[in-house]
Amino acid sequence: MPSRGLIMLFALGGGALAAVVLIAGTRSTSRRAAPPLPQQVLTPPAVTLASLHGKPALINFWASWCHPCQEEAPLLQRFAARLGGRGRLVGVDYSDALRDARVFIRRYRWTFPVLRDDSGTTGAAYDIPGLPTTVVLDPQGRIVKTLVGPQTQRTLEAALKVAR
Repeated sequence: MPSRGLIMLFALGGGALAAVVLIAGTRSTSRRAAPPLPQQVLTPPAVTLASLHGKPALINFWASWCHPCQEEAPLLQRFAARLGGRGRLVGVDYSDALRDARVFIRRYRWTFPVLRDDSGTTGAAYDIPGLPTTVVLDPQGRIVKTLVGPQTQRTLEAALKVAR
């Protein structure tokens, strides 16, 4: 998959600007066991790693204040609606205000399970490099791949196939 760049500008002293290019793409992993998921549920049902075993799963870390997450949000609902029994999608709200997270979920009419990582400890355990990040789990609950940045239907489908 070709990488997509995102340029972020930061103000420095004296009015100067610094540009940082963040690359969206894919990171492969060595199939390590996934860390536990957060326990607070924003959209039921509650989800644990044990409840995901047996099928591939995509864990999407997002926040309401994240513009790329807002761009990706409608696609995630469509993807979840078309998954059927091929796998699971779980959202994890990362370091966000509870009220803002609930407004976001309603705005995009998400019906898939969403958990809350208000302290950011779950995201840190998953070593997410930024938002949005989608972590791909195989049916045994091992991390197969990490997708960085907003995804497309094609990249999510391809990740699901790799996880099987």
